[in-house]
Amino acid sequence: AAGNACAAAGQRGEPFAAATAALLAALMGLLVLATVLGNALVILAFVVDRSLRTQGNFFFLNLAVADLLVGGFCIPLYIPYVLTGKWRLGRGLCKLWLVVDYLVCTASVFNIVLISFDRFISVTKAVSYRAQKGMTRNAILKMIIVWIAAFLLYGPAILSWEHIAQKSILPEGECHAEFFYNWYFLMIASTLEFFTPFITVTYFNLSIYLNIRKRTSLRNENLSPGQEDCEMSFQGGKREHTIFFVKPANRHKHEKRGSSLSPPKKASRLSLCKLDNQSNLNVNQDLPPLQVEVETKPHRNGICKTTESICNGTSRADIANTMANRFRLSRDKRVAKSLAIIVCVFGLCWAPYTLLMIIRAACHGHCVQYSLYETSFWLLWVNSAINPVLYPLCHMSFRKAFIKLLCPGKAKIHP
Repeated sequence: AAGNACAAAGQRGEPFAAATAALLAALMGLLVLATVLGNALVILAFVVDRSLRTQGNFFFLNLAVADLLVGGFCIPLYIPYVLTGKWRLGRGLCKLWLVVDYLVCTASVFNIVLISFDRFISVTKAVSYRAQKGMTRNAILKMIIVWIAAFLLYGPAILSWEHIAQKSILPEGECHAEFFYNWYFLMIASTLEFFTPFITVTYFNLSIYLNIRKRTSLRNENLSPGQEDCEMSFQGGKREHTIFFVKPANRHKHEKRGSSLSPPKKASRLSLCKLDNQSNLNVNQDLPPLQVEVETKPHRNGICKTTESICNGTSRADIANTMANRFRLSRDKRVAKSLAIIVCVFGLCWAPYTLLMIIRAACHGHCVQYSLYETSFWLLWVNSAINPVLYPLCHMSFRKAFIKLLCPGKAKIHP
């Protein structure tokens, strides 16, 4: 947490020159604005767009709440402290600021672990994950546990350390935790706050990668030439002429959904995603047998006729299952890439500060330059501003929701 990074006694130096202070204040103000607006947009998207309210996305909401508190409370109170070199808001507000700062930054880390675990289960245990997908109560319980664990890691120590030690090492005009120079406590806390979470999310990422690699290898080994040719012909056409319908057997009231299987048009890609999400086809056969209908339209260059002749040796149900598996594999690859980006950004923002904090505590602040240490913990706050940018870049559902909010004329929001 950035509160960890409050400078030690005698390290702050003189206040900045007027020009430097103005530049720093402007940059810090921009960081506050970006953090607050970005995370508020994520929260607003959940409020107005019902399609975002899935179990996995609730964890992103939890992360956004923590990051919003960083931008709306922690940074604004720290700006005058870093510019003037003195804490002028009193001991009581200092304690509150430290508790909230440690709490929300630690909660951000634990939320990233929770998001990684959720993605890990969705890829490696897809059937059981889909069975619990609508159970938001479990998601809310996990979110509450994250906040409780985050508070217990630092909160009691911040509030009671000086009472247990029967003295305070905090000089007048400064604001940092009483355990700021206790190397043993910081080592244990850092292990729980950074090293263990980072190793855990790395394990989840590696497991997801190996799972996808194994499934890709099995798919390539088990796919017959007829199926491969048929899939390629569906996806390789220059125009959409083969229409593919899939519906569960014995469900007459189920709405028939058609998907164009050629990729050139944007709408085609959206239809394919809809087929995967709503039809729930999967390799484990957890749904009833499928009925498949294939319709073709004539075309001048005979692409449709060629497609039919290639697919004659492959059952249409096999084609449906193969295509659904391909869509799911493609989706899981996107999940793995998005998770890897979020975790890498987390590691880059947190590792410098954590290492410098431990080194600084060991030598009582004499072996780490103050400016380097100050820069390292600002990276923690930068991470809170970056996270809302990563959501739309990595997740199509967030991208659509943000477009709906920022450009309401383009699409309707599902309340």
